[in-house]
Amino acid sequence: MTPSLVTPSPAHLAFWAAPDVDQAAAFARLRELDRPAWVPFRNPLTRAEDGFHAVVRHADVVEASRHPELFGNSPTAASLYDMPPWLARYLDSMINMDGPAHARIRKVVVRAFSPRMLAGIETEVRERSRRIVDDVLAEGSGDFVSRVAQRLPVAVICTLLGLGEEHHDLVARHGNTLVGFTDPEYIGIGREYLLRHGAPGLRHLVPVSARLMVAGEQLSRLVRRVGRDRVREPRDDLISTLVAGDGLTPREVGTLFILLVLAGSETTRATIAHALRLLTAHPEQRELLLADVGGRIGGAVEEVVRHASPVIQFRRTATRDGELGGHPVRGGDKLLLFYASANRDEAVFADPDRFDITRSPNPHLGFGGPGPHFCLGANLARLEARVLLTELFTRVPTIRAVGEPERLLSNFTHGIKRMGYAT
Repeated sequence: MTPSLVTPSPAHLAFWAAPDVDQAAAFARLRELDRPAWVPFRNPLTRAEDGFHAVVRHADVVEASRHPELFGNSPTAASLYDMPPWLARYLDSMINMDGPAHARIRKVVVRAFSPRMLAGIETEVRERSRRIVDDVLAEGSGDFVSRVAQRLPVAVICTLLGLGEEHHDLVARHGNTLVGFTDPEYIGIGREYLLRHGAPGLRHLVPVSARLMVAGEQLSRLVRRVGRDRVREPRDDLISTLVAGDGLTPREVGTLFILLVLAGSETTRATIAHALRLLTAHPEQRELLLADVGGRIGGAVEEVVRHASPVIQFRRTATRDGELGGHPVRGGDKLLLFYASANRDEAVFADPDRFDITRSPNPHLGFGGPGPHFCLGANLARLEARVLLTELFTRVPTIRAVGEPERLLSNFTHGIKRMGYAT
């Protein structure tokens, strides 16, 4: 196995605390290797010594995505870390399934993201975007994430699920904890410790577990309570579909609900926040957008997703001995598909580190690679980002990010927790 030439390695949280430019340079070095690097790591949730192949080239990520029969998502394979049973109870959803089991649940969910659904939700997206920008104009400055980027995706996914405004804060708060389970703010561990050791230590397992379990249980309890109401009085919302449909067990309903909450809010929030960050850092691209917001906003959103890669990576596990990109892989090996690297692959993207809203073609993998696990909500995320950013840059063309953003410490989500803005 070819060892990693990057220090610290992508298995260490210090790598993800480094500036984006340093991470991009490290991935560029990994792409120069003749095969995916083997990266050792210790699983902080099970304490097992382990490792993974760092799949960093665009072609290899596409190949692995297209062959789930060889590079599977089960069991608990979406994350670098094998989930212990107490966490799988809340997070072991269809994203960690393959074959018929995955297809059965995906069939239920796909109805909620059909073209008809998107057409129906667009009015809601536009109305909420207008209200958000009304508040931006009234306030003038503040935290862009809480006041702008987070509000729309949380509201939209709650609307689809059938949750009222009174649940938005709970969904956002517990979603932050589950997505940010390696961030010191959400797990109560000092940042210095995490950067020194690369992951939570054994003595942190109980308190970290408790925080994650509380978040998972609170969200599960919410869907159980609302689900009981929908059994009695069904509505035209996704929770009604879940509790009524295709023999889903209560646990499957709960884990699917949590997946939709996380996938439907966290990555879209990150995309919107990175859009303001990038358009502030690249004033020439901002001027290009402002010259034709309606004509260029679609390309701008795609380039933000490529350049920022809100989802950094997903894991696969080799189901048997085989090959990837002509190199051997053993059954049971873990592979991390680094979308953040594939989206900067020089073999696919000219001048890949440049942020260019007119980039065409732009075959990024920001919503995953082709195959059965491609993001179901990709078109909804695009719709939300296009509508809100169009409203924002049309009505508040002078808006800009202020100061350094406070980034989520994570090897999974390229998130921004807080970022100042001014108009």
